[in-house]
Amino acid sequence: MSASDDIHFASNGGAIFRDPYMEWATRQEIPIHLDFGHDLLALETAPWARYDARGCFAHTHGRGDFCANFVLEIEPARKTKPVKHLHEAFFFALSGYGSTTVWLTDGTKNTFEWGPKALFAIPLNCEYQIFNTSGHERARLSCTNDLPLALNHYHNEEFIFANDFKFPERSGPENRFQGEGEHSTYDRKKNGGQINIWETNFVQDLTAFKLYELNTRGKGSRNVFFQLADGTMHSHTSEIPVGRYKKAHRHAAGTHVHAVSGSGYSLLWYEGDDRFVELPWRHGIMYTPPFWMFHQHFNTSDAPARYLACSIGSARYPFISLRRVSNEGGGSTSVKQGGRQIEYEDQDPRIHRKFLRELKANGTDSLMGDIFDEEAIMQIPEASLTGPIRTPELKGPAI
Repeated sequence: MSASDDIHFASNGGAIFRDPYMEWATRQEIPIHLDFGHDLLALETAPWARYDARGCFAHTHGRGDFCANFVLEIEPARKTKPVKHLHEAFFFALSGYGSTTVWLTDGTKNTFEWGPKALFAIPLNCEYQIFNTSGHERARLSCTNDLPLALNHYHNEEFIFANDFKFPERSGPENRFQGEGEHSTYDRKKNGGQINIWETNFVQDLTAFKLYELNTRGKGSRNVFFQLADGTMHSHTSEIPVGRYKKAHRHAAGTHVHAVSGSGYSLLWYEGDDRFVELPWRHGIMYTPPFWMFHQHFNTSDAPARYLACSIGSARYPFISLRRVSNEGGGSTSVKQGGRQIEYEDQDPRIHRKFLRELKANGTDSLMGDIFDEEAIMQIPEASLTGPIRTPELKGPAI
């Protein structure tokens, strides 16, 4: 646990800077992992009485004030006990097979089956139970949630976990637990581009879900926004084509980025830095770029790479001003025009040079010769670069 997650007490024993969420998390008596990012498939878990399963907290230095993450692990042929809570929760299936039962406010019971790389949301304050339907394999799920927002605001655990208030509008039609949904579009006011939104409660397989062109972040990029359980939390899935990578951008803290498919890496840096944080890209890796830290995603595999991002502020309910600006296209506008994106022609030449070297090592060809003079970039003397790109072991500075 880092200093940023400590609870500070006065000499008389009373807390002077209270963090109700962290106080609650500490009392759960499961591991609290804190780092720049995590391999969620490898984190140590322990018995968690709240779910009657195993779990751990996967906290990150960049999680911000609103969202956090925990890992839930269910033993073969076991199930969690039923729980409910007055906070939003998005579950991403890391491994295993199972089912989830949700009891809606009208007493209706909905059960759906899921496997690896499924995504589902629990409607606000609905009771639910998660089952591992395999008799020999553990099931592990990543849960991004806004419990820090809810618990730190009300600082009353009974209000959050034992509240009988009902939100019938959050459930949506019954078929949204079976993967059905409603497609809509939104034309951004800035920098063009159209957002495609899919409203549902359950996505069976993020690797197979239909995506739509969104070239403002890079040629060939595809994307879809999810509006899950009429929530205030946001999620989207994007795909990086073979031989290409995304443009760098920055935003608010708390966006939990999960690598879903493909392989490669991400680079992160603050404006003015001459060195970069590098994180590996493979299924199971999750990290959150700290506030205003540039980050850029690179696909070095021979197949498209997809990722899932979950954060505060949805397409329907932006919640914070930076999310509203992003929804309107500000996040895909050049920093030279007051936006938050670095165009390819403005990026550090080391970035593309490194990408070409990584592709060569993997036997994959670059498809970005239409943008860069790649032969000239590879001829730049090593001494002319401002410094090597460092590769920490999923570590970085806390803010």
